[in-house]
Amino acid sequence: MSIDIFARQLPLIAASGLTVVLVQAPAQDRSAERQRMVADQLQSRGISDPRVLDAMRSIPRHEFVPADQRASAYRDGPLPIGYQQTISQPYVVAFMSQALKVEPAHRVLEIGTGSGYQAAVLSRLARVVYTIEIVAPLAERASETLRRLNAANVHVRVGNGYLGWPEEAPFDRIMVTAAPDEVPPTLIEQLKVGGVMAIPVGTVAQELRILRRTSSGMETLDTLPVRFVPMTGKPKP
Repeated sequence: MSIDIFARQLPLIAASGLTVVLVQAPAQDRSAERQRMVADQLQSRGISDPRVLDAMRSIPRHEFVPADQRASAYRDGPLPIGYQQTISQPYVVAFMSQALKVEPAHRVLEIGTGSGYQAAVLSRLARVVYTIEIVAPLAERASETLRRLNAANVHVRVGNGYLGWPEEAPFDRIMVTAAPDEVPPTLIEQLKVGGVMAIPVGTVAQELRILRRTSSGMETLDTLPVRFVPMTGKPKP
């Protein structure tokens, strides 16, 4: 599936004398901007997975940001999406997606749906994506955008990410897009042995950790300094 073809088609009315003709406005494709984004922001920084690059080239990032931010949708940085949340920098989206090494048969859990953009990227890599968002209006907006773009293998839930999605566990991959102060034990339990998790950890100073679950615990594969919004909803002891 190429998500490009689902960009909105808005009707345009043109008047000619007494005749009114309905024509289709061209979709706002912006594919040239995505090509530049991939070349300048991703490939130049070591993102090389062809499936990740193809997803980033094809998914219309501008559809996942508020209207007043769309002119900046392909710039090299995060953008506000309301409710004190952001859509991550394209490089961070690509880095996390590449680090997880998602395969076509994988079942993926995402914590922190936000705009839905990261879920859309994962939808091009995995068999199915389960994504949880604690802010109900964001979950509803992301669900509508993903549905409009025909990302049919993404399932959105309003809920507390600290609890995961137990009835669909275990997962091959878990991606967390908000920062807890420690890796939630519940998410470790819902990751298959041999599975990989990408999670930012910390409060003031944060690092993105790429972790693999082994039979004896969690193994760190890679780290990256990052700055994510805090993960909310931590259960009280």
